[in-house]
Amino acid sequence: MDIQSIKQRFGIIGNSPILDRAIDIARQVAATDITVLISGESGTGKEFFPKIIHQMSARKHGPYIAVNCGAIPEGTIDSELFGHEKGSFTGAHEARKGYFEVVDGGTIFLDEVAELPLGTQVRLLRVLESGEFMRVGSSKVLKTNVRVVGATNVNIPDAISNGKFRQDLYYRLNTVPILVPPLRERKEDIYLLFRKFASDAAEKYRMPAIQLDDDAQQVLRNFRWPGNIRQLKNLTEQISIIEKNRMIDGAILLKYMPQGQSSELPVLYKGEDSSKFNERELLYKVLFDMKKDMNDLKQLVMNLMQHDDEIASDLGKNNHLIQRLYKDMEEVKEPVPQPVIVHRHGKRYEESESFQEPEEVEESLSLEKKEIDFIRRALTKHEGKRKDAANELGISERTLYRKIKEYDIE
Repeated sequence: MDIQSIKQRFGIIGNSPILDRAIDIARQVAATDITVLISGESGTGKEFFPKIIHQMSARKHGPYIAVNCGAIPEGTIDSELFGHEKGSFTGAHEARKGYFEVVDGGTIFLDEVAELPLGTQVRLLRVLESGEFMRVGSSKVLKTNVRVVGATNVNIPDAISNGKFRQDLYYRLNTVPILVPPLRERKEDIYLLFRKFASDAAEKYRMPAIQLDDDAQQVLRNFRWPGNIRQLKNLTEQISIIEKNRMIDGAILLKYMPQGQSSELPVLYKGEDSSKFNERELLYKVLFDMKKDMNDLKQLVMNLMQHDDEIASDLGKNNHLIQRLYKDMEEVKEPVPQPVIVHRHGKRYEESESFQEPEEVEESLSLEKKEIDFIRRALTKHEGKRKDAANELGISERTLYRKIKEYDIE
């Protein structure tokens, strides 16, 4: 079975190469009985991979069970996994089989395996090495033939260093590692997942599916998604229920984003020496990047001045840069001026130097006037057809309509 067929069978959405790699490893290891450890952040969809491994293995007709190790109290986890004898502890009114005994011949998925107590880890290691275990309160050794797949969102090497996880168990579990990528590393899949969740919500609540305009799609891709796919699904359902307008723009979408996580600007992370990498340096970096963009804009304007006949075509090619710089200029009203080189009649001038036609430079640096002029030219060229004019300018028809209203263009 190829990767695309596996995605369709198990309902996995995405075309990211790193996601395909994880699926391919699961497909290859399924035919063996090797123990697998699946790592990845919470909400990335780790639960799909043990199902793939089980269903594509020789054990597919045997039992399969998923156990959330973090949800079982420490005092009862041994009983749940390995069973107990009657009277072995208070409340044990009868003997009970554990999961490893029940799933004999099948596959057991231990989710959040790093949450297991150290004593339980010793028991699990014995099962993995010899297939032997004992019920709680019994001295009789039982045998089981179980394939174990573990999953965790914890950095296990750190847990080993902190004395919370056994190193020998880690090496035994981690025979074949599978890393499930976080959503922020699968940007090409974010909008696909959003459309799927929007369609599901529309069917569930019997309403039209919400859609995103270009700005909203960009906001969606730029968000870090610390909660990954689970967070995206919850946000999509929330907007589907609350918003009456089925077309969602960037401003509306931002209202639903958690504050402080809507951007992928550089951030401090654990282990970084704050004395070497502080907020001031981060601010300087952002300002320097913006200064570079301003210089690029000035150079673009100079080029437009020199090639006036090609202004309309240049605008279409460079419109994305102008739009980005407009946003930056609104936040930084007075950027630090940088010398820019201007060529006139074969001679080089710095912006600070005087040369002929100074009034022409001042006029060219008024971006608002230039933009109005470009819009009017495009509308005139296409006889007032906004769709064609928008295509000429390299912007959406919705953005063109907003600009026409903003500048009161007739």
